Amino acid sequence: MTSRRIISSEKNLLEKDDADAKTPSALERSNITPAVPAAVIYKLLGFTVAMIVGPIGTYFLTLNTIFRGSSTWAGATAAFMANMVLIAYVIVAFKDDESEKQATEERTRKGE
Repeated sequence: MTSRRIISSEKNLLEKDDADAKTPSALERSNITPAVPAAVIYKLLGFTVAMIVGPIGTYFLTLNTIFRGSSTWAGATAAFMANMVLIAYVIVAFKDDESEKQATEERTRKGE
């Protein structure tokens, strides 16, 4: 079997010039802002906690107080609560998207 020899005059991917790849030069500052705003991450974390605590808390709260030991009804209530958290997240996400579109439209109107 033959193998490819590495010739020292060839440049590998790490040694290629940055100018060819159209990347910013070393003198320019790179943009390190996150792609997702912090408010969106906080909302996601809040709904994640609600998705964990809500259904489990509902199950144990209703198991002995409302349904008197019937785990079937307590589980159904917990599943209902999980669906309510999911629906609430979808509604908040849509409203956030709409407000973002309105803010973009206002910026373009002010710019004209």
